[in-house]
Amino acid sequence: MRCPESKPMVYTPQNVGHQGAPPDAPKPRLLDQLRDRLRLKHYSYRTEQTYVEWARRFILFHDKRHPRDMGKADVEKFLTHLAATHKVAASTQNQARAALLFLYREVLGVELPWLTEVQQAKKPVRLPVVLTRDEVQLVLARMRGVHGLMARLLYGTGMRLMECVRLRVKDLDFATGEVVVREGKGGKDRVTMLPRALAEPLRQHLEGCAACTRTTWPPGSARRGSPRPWAQVPECRLGVGVAVRLSRPEPLRRPPLRRDRRHHLDEKGLQRAIKQAVRDAGLAKPATPHTLRHSFATHLLQAGYDIRTVQELLGHKDVQTTMIYTHVLNRGAGGWKAPWTGCSIP
Repeated sequence: MRCPESKPMVYTPQNVGHQGAPPDAPKPRLLDQLRDRLRLKHYSYRTEQTYVEWARRFILFHDKRHPRDMGKADVEKFLTHLAATHKVAASTQNQARAALLFLYREVLGVELPWLTEVQQAKKPVRLPVVLTRDEVQLVLARMRGVHGLMARLLYGTGMRLMECVRLRVKDLDFATGEVVVREGKGGKDRVTMLPRALAEPLRQHLEGCAACTRTTWPPGSARRGSPRPWAQVPECRLGVGVAVRLSRPEPLRRPPLRRDRRHHLDEKGLQRAIKQAVRDAGLAKPATPHTLRHSFATHLLQAGYDIRTVQELLGHKDVQTTMIYTHVLNRGAGGWKAPWTGCSIP
């Protein structure tokens, strides 16, 4: 005996909840609501990961109590625990504070006076670590392959680490000697310089990347615009730093077709390569990939570039952020020099 075919249920205003979901559908968890709110406001994925992790640590610290049942004293207790027990930096403590304030304001809709009264840690003013031109050459001379090329891009363009890792072929303009940095810090685009010495090495590198076209992760717009989004990716969409191995995206960011594809290089590999090159060069400075960006800005100022030009190349919102590089030029604001310059120090 054949069973009658079951008809799909039609939801009507009478049998649907207030949000358009079936009445038996489970309510999204708090962390999922936090993710949805962050994506609605177009926060970056790294910010999403960070805020969700701080919210999870806050809930676990208070024995899995719901944040709605906690207040100013609980938030301050957690921030004090981070500073006193874990000895976190002021920027890390302020990052946790920002994540909790976003959770209360944007997700829970809690508008209480204590939200703005939570103490913010005073961030100390530190001078950036800057390498001299000779030290930069010592480090770059000890780097080979794609990591060496990306390190030279960091120093020659002033890009941040992830901006360099996510750089695509279509954003390189060899004719005008420019690089378009897409979705930089704050979701802003900008244009920076492309050194002539890197033009030919980049062309040779991109010729080898063309073989990875069929297995590279395309951006979201390319997936939506193609009936077969995983068949082939245009060469212009390729990343400059294409990984050798295939990988699968994280579950929360996974596209509908769960296939292993080629992603960009892991930024940790570039960080380790630069760290090893600094050791091999025998430098005592704690240089990182971001140090090459600091060196780029400092050397431009030393070469006589206007500070507004350097601000645009770095993508700083405020010129005060760029002004910090004037303190590492071995001279004051008035161009004075030490009185013992040119003579022996007693």
